[in-house]
Amino acid sequence: MSKESSHAAHAAGPHRVVVIVDENSNPFELGCATEVFGLRRPEIGRDLYDFKLCSPEPRTLMRDGFFTLTGVADLEAADAADTLIVPNRPDTEVPRRPAVLDAVRRAHARGARLVGFCSGAFTLAEAGVLDGRRATAHWQWADSFRARFPSVRLEADVLFVDDGDILTAAGSSAALDLGLHVVRRDHGAEVANSVSRRLVFAAHRDGGQRQFVERPMPDLPDESLAPVLVWAQERLDSPLTVSGLAARAAVSPATLHRRFRAQLGTTPLAWLTGERLALACRLIERGESHFEAVARRSGLGTAANLRTLMRRETGITPSAYKRRFGPEAS
Repeated sequence: MSKESSHAAHAAGPHRVVVIVDENSNPFELGCATEVFGLRRPEIGRDLYDFKLCSPEPRTLMRDGFFTLTGVADLEAADAADTLIVPNRPDTEVPRRPAVLDAVRRAHARGARLVGFCSGAFTLAEAGVLDGRRATAHWQWADSFRARFPSVRLEADVLFVDDGDILTAAGSSAALDLGLHVVRRDHGAEVANSVSRRLVFAAHRDGGQRQFVERPMPDLPDESLAPVLVWAQERLDSPLTVSGLAARAAVSPATLHRRFRAQLGTTPLAWLTGERLALACRLIERGESHFEAVARRSGLGTAANLRTLMRRETGITPSAYKRRFGPEAS
């Protein structure tokens, strides 16, 4: 299902997000899904999704027996999902229940969007829907995943992979990154920013960033990137360069590069491009109709460059983005 058809499928009513919870599922990723897709959004003025949990059993023992989940729908609820989030469990070598795998296959066959957080990629691969497709999983399981599912194109050192109708995240906070990416894809950058503010979480981390980030110790405030990031965000329409950012931070370009890799898992140029593209999306959503002006105000230069970057990062052109998320679409 393409991004365009996915939007059209749920434009007529609330997009139904269903999470399958299976025995030994991880509570953290379940909480991430609930926070992003399940909560009411008074700050936005409308609910974004129709959210439901389901399980193959009336009582589901969560990871390591921490607690038992009851009172959720049965597995038939998965058959009504527009987006189906599959189980993720730390016991990756244990086969998934046939009923769960069948539910995943049925959802895929009818065009639902599939999402796997962390070890959820194992569920998707075991169901056979990842053959020949791109995916990611937690770095800890990369070798065992490749050994079991050699036909899957595993990208082991990224936060998440968006392969159209199948999306996978590396785990832990990457589940929130992917969840916000899905909100941005469905509802635009402005709404995704609003959701991220409520979560007190970074609004935009690109899926290609590294899983493992060597965060600095808190007693080294002089190495924090925060001041230069804020300074750059206030000047995105200016001709910023990596050497200029390094000068502002009073370090060499090589040192700045190392700090970006260590603290953000990306390069200065990639971060700057992502911030500019996010600003361009917000400008379009707020009603700026001239794409040359959008490109200029966001620091992307030309409408042609804006078009190239938006198609690469969002899968659609600025014109299609305007139709979907601009003021006239509300």
